[in-house]
Amino acid sequence: MSGATPAGERREGTADAQCSYALTVNGRRHEVAGAWMGESLLYVLRNRLGLPGAKNACEQGECGSCSVLLDGRLVCACLVLAAAAVDQEVVTVEGLPGGEELTDVQAAFVASGAVQCGFCTPGLVVAVHDLLDRNPEPSELEVREAISGNLCRCTGYGRILAAVEEAKLARRQAVRS
Repeated sequence: MSGATPAGERREGTADAQCSYALTVNGRRHEVAGAWMGESLLYVLRNRLGLPGAKNACEQGECGSCSVLLDGRLVCACLVLAAAAVDQEVVTVEGLPGGEELTDVQAAFVASGAVQCGFCTPGLVVAVHDLLDRNPEPSELEVREAISGNLCRCTGYGRILAAVEEAKLARRQAVRS
C-alpha cells in the first residue's frame, strides 16, 4: 500500500495542531506534550512513553498483540486514540502486578513453553490476566473465547491453554496458602 501511514502516525506536512495531555499508565502520570490528536494509544505507549510491551502488528485490532487494560477493560491499543484515554487508567504488560518478578501468568507461560517468538505473548498475558482476575476458574471454552482475539503463529495454542491451566492452579494454591 503505497502512501499508507501506520496507525497513529502523522503524515509529514499536515497542519494538524499539536496538543498536550496527561495519561495515567501503570499507576504513574505521564505528560504527553506536542502530540497529534490522532495518535493511537499504542503509538504513544511505545514511541512517546517508552513502553514497548504492547506490540505493533496489524494496526486493525485483529491480532491482540497490543492488548492493554483501559479502566479494567481489555482493549486493542491500536484502536484507541491516546487522547481519549485521558482520565482513565491504562495498564500494560509492564504494569501487571509482580513488580520485578514474573507474574503467575508469565511464569506459567514460561514453564509451559507458551513463549516462542514472543511477539504475541504480552497481549496474551494481559488477556489471560484479565480473564483470571474476572473468573478464576474458567472452562476451556471460556479460556478459548477470552484469547480468541489474540493471534499466535508459533504455538498452535496447546501450550497457551496449558499455561492458563498452570496459572489457574498457581492461583488456587496461593489462595489456600
